[in-house]
Amino acid sequence: MLIDTYGRVATDLRVSLTDRCNLRCTYCMPEEGLQWLGRSDLLSDDEIVRLVRVAVTRLGITEVRFTGGEPLIRPGLVGIVERCAALEPRPRMSVTTNGLGLARIATALGAAGLDRVNVSLDTLRPEVFRALTRRDRHADVISGLRAAHEAGLSPVKINAVLMPGLNEDEAPELLAWAIQRGYELRFIEQMPLDAQHGWKRDGMITAGEILDSLGTRFRLAPEGERVRGSAPAERWIVDGGPHRVGVIASVTRPFCHACDRTRLTADGQVRTCLFAREETDLRGALRSGASDEEIATMWKLAMWGKRAGSGLDDPSFLQPDRPMSAIGG
Repeated sequence: MLIDTYGRVATDLRVSLTDRCNLRCTYCMPEEGLQWLGRSDLLSDDEIVRLVRVAVTRLGITEVRFTGGEPLIRPGLVGIVERCAALEPRPRMSVTTNGLGLARIATALGAAGLDRVNVSLDTLRPEVFRALTRRDRHADVISGLRAAHEAGLSPVKINAVLMPGLNEDEAPELLAWAIQRGYELRFIEQMPLDAQHGWKRDGMITAGEILDSLGTRFRLAPEGERVRGSAPAERWIVDGGPHRVGVIASVTRPFCHACDRTRLTADGQVRTCLFAREETDLRGALRSGASDEEIATMWKLAMWGKRAGSGLDDPSFLQPDRPMSAIGG
């Protein structure tokens, strides 16, 4: 197992397939983009599948989430999903995406064995989408959500980040829209993972503010810690059910005590936490001829050293050098 010194066991693997993205969200990266990884720095399809196999068959991983950057721009994505779906035991698999390419690929992903998707959608207003992402692609995300639902990639989850002066008033509207279409909405507090290092605690919309806004239109009842388990989102039952809404409050309500995640960057580095400043190089071990057992041992040692928490409340907290797009969401 991937156990740490605090008794937490990692069963959820987040695999970044690329650091590249076809949006330029203001809370993630500058308009001109970033210095992307070179092709030779990225794990190959075979290397990704091998590391997932080690994680699933030797280390107790049961959930695999493919992330980025934007994972749908990875040419081999469908093949990677298909090969991982053939593993024994078979992990549950999902993709976190901005949704731009979903209309094209959702059916193929479902046929390959993908279970569900998480799609980023911060606003229902095309003009606000343009301001947030610096791209005029709102209609493509809406089409992608519809295609994912029709392909059976359910529950289709929507991730939304609220930003002051742009979409902070949209929480009730987003929830009503998601409920009407059978999507599960989750709000995420803006985190200090932007490439520009411009995040400020007093400039973010907090979980409390989100819930207050939702409460102007809906009656919310907490689902409870027992039901939540290790899930990052606190969930509320909406108007007596059956619909639910989630809030991931990484900053104001950390959930580190129940964290069950391990992360693999697109260049093959193990990270124990989104906010970790240390990495363990599995790509180098792979390319030096390490056996599966040696790789598993390296991974276990990395996770054994996982810290108690993210450190966001510590005055000495330093934002990771890598932004979210390079770490993998």
